[in-house]
Amino acid sequence: MGEIYVTGHRNPDTDSIAASIAYANLRNAIGDREYKAVRIGSINDETRHILDLLGLDPPPFVKDMRTQVSDLDFDTPPELNASVPINLAWNTMRNNEVASLPILNDDGTLYGVISAGDIASFDMQTVYSSQVDELPLFNLLSVIEGRVVNELYNTVNSVSGNVVVALPSAFESGRCKDGILICGNQPDAVERAIGHGAGCVILCQAEVKPEWASLETPCIISSPLDGRIVSRVIYQAQPIKTICHTENIVCFHLSDYLDDVREVLLESRFRAYPVLDENEHVVGTLSRFHLLRPRRKRVVLVDHNEAAQSVVGLDQVEIMEIIDHHRLADIQTTMPVSVRNEPVGSTNTILTSMYQEYGVIPSPKIAGLMAAAILSDTVMFKSPTCTKKDIAMAERLSKIAGISIEQLGKELFSSSGTAEKSAEELMRMDYKLFHISGQSLGVGQITCADSSALLSRKEEFLTVMEKLRDMQELDIVILMLTDVLLEGSYLIYLGNDDVMQQAFNVTPKNHEMFLPGVMSRKKQIIPMLTALWG
Repeated sequence: MGEIYVTGHRNPDTDSIAASIAYANLRNAIGDREYKAVRIGSINDETRHILDLLGLDPPPFVKDMRTQVSDLDFDTPPELNASVPINLAWNTMRNNEVASLPILNDDGTLYGVISAGDIASFDMQTVYSSQVDELPLFNLLSVIEGRVVNELYNTVNSVSGNVVVALPSAFESGRCKDGILICGNQPDAVERAIGHGAGCVILCQAEVKPEWASLETPCIISSPLDGRIVSRVIYQAQPIKTICHTENIVCFHLSDYLDDVREVLLESRFRAYPVLDENEHVVGTLSRFHLLRPRRKRVVLVDHNEAAQSVVGLDQVEIMEIIDHHRLADIQTTMPVSVRNEPVGSTNTILTSMYQEYGVIPSPKIAGLMAAAILSDTVMFKSPTCTKKDIAMAERLSKIAGISIEQLGKELFSSSGTAEKSAEELMRMDYKLFHISGQSLGVGQITCADSSALLSRKEEFLTVMEKLRDMQELDIVILMLTDVLLEGSYLIYLGNDDVMQQAFNVTPKNHEMFLPGVMSRKKQIIPMLTALWG
């Protein structure tokens, strides 16, 4: 069935990244090896610092989870080298019940495509043409099941000329000179062929005389097939490359998205198309019927359940499970799924409970990451979202990790690196979209130990927020500067002043207000606006 991706939200924070790693690790520990942690956004400085501190790698980045060619159950027919005989291609198609085959170069890349129609068309043309050019000897021997009688003296690698049946008229007309003579059990056939300058003699079900082995010319081949069959299949001994299509071939890569592939297929007339991997090697063929029931990517969503915050292509994935601590939002599923949603301060608090339920002890590194995530999301237990369960789980995890809560907290909030980042980078580090009662808003949050430096860059932030408001068609854009030492948040915003004043009961001044005790976007910003608009 393939991998099950575990992912947090876009612009992931430490809780989101840690949750994806921790849950994939838990499922792998209990035998579900297909779970894989991924991320759908850039890692911020805080998260990267904690990962580096613990010696953990960040999850791989996945840009888009729309259905790709790699998700389809495409065919994997035999793949033939361009040098093999046409006869082998025909038999391969018949035995495997396929109408076309990809033809490869020696390095496994695509040379061309051949279809049963191509072979049939070529076979009809041979009725009116007896000439073959540079027919490889190996191919000929394979197709007619033959052997070279005088091989000790014959050094030819290929044969050419008119294909002639050994009738009296052939010798009288001179058509067998330099040609390929097909004869049955005729005692004087070889002698006459030598006398008339034949380039190759094929003996069909005929007695071979010992003295022929010493002849240097012509090339004498003995075949167990009768002359009628040899006269037809000899043309099919030519390499596939002589008749297969090599130009304007429509092919797809494993990474191509189904949306794009479908458009191309509807405009093309071929029955099957080569599928290539990242190294341009052929891995199969794709037909229209493969698009009817695509195999969707399977995804577990952690630390979010809102479509605007989730993966690109959410409508094309199969959601397996949701583990979150936010309000229930607008994600819909086609089938019932397991949802675990608890009113705690961190998704990793829920995951710690799940580790306990399964009887799995996280490794010190994973435990340290989960503890850091709880501290980050609860702002060192100062956020109103923090519960007694968050504190208890964080302390338990820190003991497993062998690192104190205080030390983890210092590492978390000393790694912001805000001075080196542009206003846009800072705004997008932890930025989420919300849709409430017909209103759209974007809310970013930066948690720091000193908000004064960030406040001095307010005009830079407002310029970025103006851009976001226009681009995303938002009613309000808010940036929370959450100061751990002040235990409150400055709000820089763009939008209706009256709405902001009514929602937070503070008179704004020049797109700015300070909210003492406000540390949580989830529990103190979004609910106030929801209550106002609801």
